[in-house]
Amino acid sequence: MRIVSGIQPTGNLHLGNYLGAIRNWVRMQDEVAATGGQCYFFLADLHAISMPHDPAELKANTREMAAALLACGVDPAKSVLFNQAQVPAHAELQWLLNGTARMGWLNRMTQFKDKSGKNREGASVALFTYPVLQAADVLLYQATHVPVGEDQKQHLELARDIAQKFNNDFGPVQPDGTQTPVFTLPEPFIPPEAARIMSFRDGTAKMSKSDPSEMSRINLSDDPDMVMKKVKKAKSDAEPLPSDPADLAERPEAKNLVAIFGAMTGRSVEDVLGEFGGEGFGKFKPALGEILVEALRPISARFVELKQDTPELDRLLATGAARARDAAAKTLAATYEALGLLR
Repeated sequence: MRIVSGIQPTGNLHLGNYLGAIRNWVRMQDEVAATGGQCYFFLADLHAISMPHDPAELKANTREMAAALLACGVDPAKSVLFNQAQVPAHAELQWLLNGTARMGWLNRMTQFKDKSGKNREGASVALFTYPVLQAADVLLYQATHVPVGEDQKQHLELARDIAQKFNNDFGPVQPDGTQTPVFTLPEPFIPPEAARIMSFRDGTAKMSKSDPSEMSRINLSDDPDMVMKKVKKAKSDAEPLPSDPADLAERPEAKNLVAIFGAMTGRSVEDVLGEFGGEGFGKFKPALGEILVEALRPISARFVELKQDTPELDRLLATGAARARDAAAKTLAATYEALGLLR
């Protein structure tokens, strides 16, 4: 297996990032490395410039994201960790694939409509062609599998469409008449327990760094006292926890806290309610807080340490980028050759 996955360097990482994506990266790297495969994990800084941004903030956030991934267990000895901007082949391949991608395909991308809002004419070209760069990201490394959530399935389907059309249009024809594909068609990989973590202030909204309330989220940099404080002050209700998971349907805050407990302990919602059903939040929240404190304590300590060591972060990203450039070179050369471009 060759797995490729990226994450935008947004900064201020929180529990939702950890349980929703980063923890699964660590699991994948260990499983894939054990079978002789390879994981490519990148910080999507080229994608970040498709929206208005502050250059100094982007640079700081890229390092911070790298520190978070390393603190959570992403191992440069097992995975290739890098930022896109140090691997020009991503941007090169995007341009080469722009000739194959179709306007109609991109017009159907729902994420562009969501991010551009009512001012589509004022959106950047980069935001419109963002999915082609995503296709380049995975096709460049001949990815066999790409971890996807519901919001990314459409983009992976586009990557497959682009790869299939390119292979049909430009794949070299062998003497026996068979056509050799240039790109591998990546398959979706649904990570196990891809937890969707909601805000501590509103159980119907995702936990987010953009929420103005610090009490809405647990940051990976929070110390144990702050973690416990935020859990105890998390919005809940006056009713005790039910014994039947179905009874959580109309109680979003309670459902969120139970889901976090299950995700952190590897237990099902049914199992968690089997222990705490009938109990109030006065008992449940301290138990959840202790679990989060113990799990996040070493991550937080390592994260804070790494954030302060800029030279080491830069060295690790540069090393990973060199490996990525080497891995990308063959695919990029084959693409230029297939298109008849002299280099």
